[in-house]
Amino acid sequence: MAKKVSKKSPAKKAAAKAPAKKAAAKTPFGKKFLDEQKAALLRERAHYVLSADNLQAEADALLEDRDPGDVQFDDESGEGDTLAVERDLDLALSAQARAAVDEIDAALERIRKGVYGVCVKSGKNIPKERLKIIPWASERVEFKAGGLGRR
Repeated sequence: MAKKVSKKSPAKKAAAKAPAKKAAAKTPFGKKFLDEQKAALLRERAHYVLSADNLQAEADALLEDRDPGDVQFDDESGEGDTLAVERDLDLALSAQARAAVDEIDAALERIRKGVYGVCVKSGKNIPKERLKIIPWASERVEFKAGGLGRR
């Protein structure tokens, strides 16, 4: 009579020995607050997307109205002209608006994952008052400001 020997596959052994991952802190807020924050984030996102698109369109329109050799570099016009400066400003503001959209998308993802309101650096809860003012905040004030006493 042959004995049955129970062998675990090498993959199961490796998985059993792997250290448990540290669980991310869960959101300290209830469903009502999270729903309000999600709605606020979606409103802000729509506002920033519209701003970014409008600024990009303005910058593109400024470029279309010019010929390639229109910029003067002399004593009368300074270094470039007003349209070039205006276009650069529109592009910079559009980029800032798109960066804000990225931060808002990250906050929406934290809501989806159940970790909204938890500082990404310390793991401590972000105060509700901060989140009401800046719903996409991902850090506590002391971490966003570079730490207390650092100057």
